[in-house]
Amino acid sequence: MKFKHIAPVLALVLTACESQLNLSPVTNLTNVTYYKTADDAKAAVGACYAAIGYNDPFLDLVSTDDAIPFLTGAADRPLLWRYNITPSNSFVSFYSGAYNGINRSNIVIGRLPGISMDESLKKRYIAEAKFLRALHYFNLVRLYGDVPIVTTETTSLEGLALPRDPVAKVYELIETDLKEAEAVLPKTYPASESGRITLGAVKGILAKVYLTRAGTTAGSSYWAQAATKAKEVMDLGVHDLYANFADAFALTARGGKENLVEIQYLTDVRGHGDGRGYGVRSAAIYPGTGSGIARPTAQLYNLYADKDTRKAVTFLTSYVYNGVTTNLSISDPDFTKAISFQKRWDKTAKTAGGEGTSKTILRYADVLLMYAEAANEVNTGPTADAYAALNKVRTRAGLTALSGLTYQQFKEAVWLERRLELVFENNRRFDLVRTGRLLDAVKAETSFGRNPTIQPFHVLLPIPQADMDANPLLKQNDGY
Repeated sequence: MKFKHIAPVLALVLTACESQLNLSPVTNLTNVTYYKTADDAKAAVGACYAAIGYNDPFLDLVSTDDAIPFLTGAADRPLLWRYNITPSNSFVSFYSGAYNGINRSNIVIGRLPGISMDESLKKRYIAEAKFLRALHYFNLVRLYGDVPIVTTETTSLEGLALPRDPVAKVYELIETDLKEAEAVLPKTYPASESGRITLGAVKGILAKVYLTRAGTTAGSSYWAQAATKAKEVMDLGVHDLYANFADAFALTARGGKENLVEIQYLTDVRGHGDGRGYGVRSAAIYPGTGSGIARPTAQLYNLYADKDTRKAVTFLTSYVYNGVTTNLSISDPDFTKAISFQKRWDKTAKTAGGEGTSKTILRYADVLLMYAEAANEVNTGPTADAYAALNKVRTRAGLTALSGLTYQQFKEAVWLERRLELVFENNRRFDLVRTGRLLDAVKAETSFGRNPTIQPFHVLLPIPQADMDANPLLKQNDGY
């Protein structure tokens, strides 16, 4: 897989030297000779995991009411925040990366049937690839709406221009892939296989798909499907909340009971930079110092009750360096003095971008809250099980259990809990869009002179300009 992607680059580099060198092949590795063994199959599936995509929380934070971007430097950041969004904005370009991941899944789905290997393992690998393909399409359809459906490997530059398929067809593929994966994948793996997609992961993402499809439609059949799938995860007996909220983001949580879908990192080996990237700007407490690319809004910060244990885990309000304490502010315009996000900060990392905390795509707390929301819709009011799911999340955070709420009060309580529990995990924008609240939420957040020019069409992002240029059959989303 590595040689396949490096080869075109090597060809360009070596052309200038060709006349001076006696070149001979160093390998016969090609698409024809690869995908022959079980090890090839395992590596191909690994390449699918490596392209899992859409993990930087920046878009989710600053296109909603959760954060303010650093207002100097990269111009695209404040333009996105103020909703002066163009197809050339670098922070809306998730399109080509998703299709790269889709192509890797298509390779596995198309090539592995021809490999002579253990049949049950082969089926599992294909199921994993189908899950990952569905996840890419789920992100694409939620971000951009109609998108081209590609289910076979791209083997040449011919036929790459494809029109967009309607949202309903994309969801059909997503649901088919997930259901086929659901029929194959196991509940658990040995520790050596930690991080692979499990049955709970598939059911949990299916619940989110159904919740999204239900949207704002009262009485939609998708509400019952969402509740059913979430409950199936709860009944597996595999997943649970950690006793303490902080433990869900500790290095020890990697592969743990609360993370259903995650990207696992290794500190100072293959890490991420979310801690320092979203940390206090110029603070020397991070390797390479903090970047401060986005800070929480006062509106978000002030929603947390003082006794809410999630507050201290999510936000950094002061730090000590060389014996000097620096207290941070939610309102000071100086980003070097701003309260910052610290939810994914790996304090053991010694290198910039070396943090090893997992990036969660689906946590068990999310499943509980999806179940509570869907069950409330199905029964036009909260049931005992819906209360139990919601209150399990609340009491873990040190809050009192809720009771005696109306249908609408319970719905809004779940929405609030999702915001407090899942901030910095790429959920807020999707939640606001699916519940029809994005415009109102953005318009209500005007701190730091935001003055957002958001319009109804902004519930979808523009197709990135580079992808429009590469595919003449694509039609841009309305408004852009």
